[in-house]
Amino acid sequence: MALLALVLAVAGCGSATQPGGNEQGADQAQGGETPDQLYIATGGTAGTYYALGGGIAKILEKAGVKATAQTTGASVENLRLLKDGQVDIAFTQADIADYAAKGTEMFQEGGAVQNMKTIAALYPETVQIVVPADSPVKSVADLKGKRVSVGAPGSGTELNAKQILEVYGLTFDDLKVQRLSFAESSSGLQDGTLDAAFVTAGTPTSAVSELAATKGVRIVSLDDEHIQKLSATYPFYFEQVIPAGTYKGQDQDVKTVAVKSMLVVRAELDDQLVYSITKTLFDNLQELETVHAKAKEIKLEDALKGFTIDVHPGAAKYFEEKGIRKEQ
Repeated sequence: MALLALVLAVAGCGSATQPGGNEQGADQAQGGETPDQLYIATGGTAGTYYALGGGIAKILEKAGVKATAQTTGASVENLRLLKDGQVDIAFTQADIADYAAKGTEMFQEGGAVQNMKTIAALYPETVQIVVPADSPVKSVADLKGKRVSVGAPGSGTELNAKQILEVYGLTFDDLKVQRLSFAESSSGLQDGTLDAAFVTAGTPTSAVSELAATKGVRIVSLDDEHIQKLSATYPFYFEQVIPAGTYKGQDQDVKTVAVKSMLVVRAELDDQLVYSITKTLFDNLQELETVHAKAKEIKLEDALKGFTIDVHPGAAKYFEEKGIRKEQ
């Protein structure tokens, strides 16, 4: 009995180390991790994720939660960092999160990200097929044989392009494919070395806006039949309309598809901590709108739409209080 008492006393003095070297008491660890400092994986410093991540870190201070926005290579890298426990919260696209959870596509070699739960869906990331204003390309089918940028290698845009072409009966082999960044795609359209480019981003997208102001562009519409076929096969897609006037010279609405950007969290985090994060985020959306205009598109009623990943119990508690339920 004396020996048992000694063992228990020693165990009670231990602590659990968190990402970034944070420590927490063993009693807290039993109810989930509560790091002293949270790390938010965002994207490049010029991107929407980084701006919103910094804004979220600031408003979390209101709930007494210390957080730091960390610049990264965005969605794919963010989920790998989350898997390794190097970050606690991450921005990602819903389609990338789906691949990560299943261990498919770019996550096939490294394996599934099993410690990922959702906080909330944020705003739409719109798939745009950009062509010069005077292009003869009127539909996806017209891309056959054309010089097309499908996004950077291994990017979400590349997979968006592959899947959209697929429902139209095309593959990359039917195109003269180039794998370029948004900036490189814009340059290619500008100098005439490209006929079209896939761009997946929030609208208006700066690279497309700049091109519209100089060369003139058009966004190719998708038809209802193929949108329905795409969303039936890949449930993270949904119909999205780019309103007339979004880009210079665009005088009509354009129907296309989008995937949701979303905020995910390590599953190991304490329920009450994640509840507090979720509540603080949605209670302070107006303040977040001063950081970036995309925050205006974050809606409580849409927070559980457009993704396949399970919601963290702490976030689920908040949405249940608000009468918001996940669509099946």
